[in-house]
Amino acid sequence: MSLTELQIQAALKALIDPNTGKDFVSAKCVRNLRIDGANVALDIVLGYPAKTVAAEIRTLVEDKLKSLPGAGSVFVNVTSRIAAHAVQRGVQLIPGVKNIIAVASGKGGVGKSTTAVNLALALAAEGAQVGLLDADIYGPSQPQMLGISARPESVDGKSMEPLERYGVKAMSIGFLIDPDTPMVWRGPMVTGALEQLLRETRWGELDYLVVDLPPGTGDVQLTLAQKVPVTGAVIVTTPQDIALLDARKGLKMFEKVGIPILGIVENMSTHICSRCGHEEHIFGAGGGARMCQDYHVELLGALPLDIRIREQTDGGMPTVVAEPAGRIAAEYLKIARRIAVKLSEQALDHSHKFPHIVIQNT
Repeated sequence: MSLTELQIQAALKALIDPNTGKDFVSAKCVRNLRIDGANVALDIVLGYPAKTVAAEIRTLVEDKLKSLPGAGSVFVNVTSRIAAHAVQRGVQLIPGVKNIIAVASGKGGVGKSTTAVNLALALAAEGAQVGLLDADIYGPSQPQMLGISARPESVDGKSMEPLERYGVKAMSIGFLIDPDTPMVWRGPMVTGALEQLLRETRWGELDYLVVDLPPGTGDVQLTLAQKVPVTGAVIVTTPQDIALLDARKGLKMFEKVGIPILGIVENMSTHICSRCGHEEHIFGAGGGARMCQDYHVELLGALPLDIRIREQTDGGMPTVVAEPAGRIAAEYLKIARRIAVKLSEQALDHSHKFPHIVIQNT
C-alpha cells in the first residue's frame, strides 16, 4: 500500500509544534517530501534554533507518520534556518548580523546582565551563531561574567576581533580598559563609544547579537535605542512594584522608537533556600504577569533568586554552561527558544534583495 502526499500533509497539519503552537504545514516547515511506496522521508526546517529539542520534534513527527495505515519506514531530518528580520526604520544595519536582541531594564539591580549572558549562551546551546555586546559603558560586567581577561586584537588597525567564550563572540568596553578605571564620560562620548564597539567589531556571520543595554531610560538609553538596529527587545524586571514601575518606562521607550517588545522576563521570581529547597515569593508574586496583561505582551518566563546563579556568573561560568542539564538552565533555554520563535514570526528583512540605485547627471 502506498502513502499519498495528501495523507502526509493532512497528518502534519494536525501536528502542533510545541514551541510555536502552530502546525508544521501552516508554518511552512515541511520541505523535500519524498514518498517511495509506503516509505517516507522529509525535512522539518524550523525558523528558530532547536538543537536541544530537535530529537523530540523528530520523534513527534515520525510517530505521527508511522501511525498512518500502511506506513513503512519514516525518516525525518530536523534542521533550523534563521532568517534576518526587520529593524526600526532609518538605522544602518550591521553586516552579517541577522537579528539584534536588546535586553533592557528600567532600573539596575534586577539581574539584566545575568539574564543577557545566559540567554546568549542558551541560543548558542540551541545551535545558533551568537554574539554578545556589553553596551553598559559605565558599568561593564560581561568580562567577569564570561571569565574573559584578554584584550581584543586588530588585524587591520581599524577594526577589532571579538573575544570568544563558550561559543559566544563578545565585545565590551571592559576588554579595553583597566577594571578599576571609572568611565567619566558624558552622553555623546558614551553613545560614540558604543557605536564603535558595535560597528568596528568584526562579528562575522551571526544569527543573533544580544545587546546588554545599560539600565535606565534617560537620554543615553534613548539614543542607543535609536542608533542600534534592534529586531526586538526583552524587558527584565523583578516582581516587586518599585521595579515594575521602571520596567514600564523601559517598555514605553522601545515603543516610542518602533522596536517590537518580544516579552518580559521576571527575574528573582521566587527564592529557593539553598539548605532546604523551600521556594517562596519574597519580592511578591504575579507582578510580571500583570504588566504583561496591561501592555499585551508575553511573559517569556520566570527565573528564581538562587545563590548558584550569582556564584556561577561571578565565577565566569554562567548557569547555562555551569549546569546545562539543570532546572534553571532549562528555563533559560525555554526563554531563549521562545524569543527566537517570536523573532521568526516578525516581518523579514528584504533590504538586501533590492538593488542599490545611484542617480547621477550624465
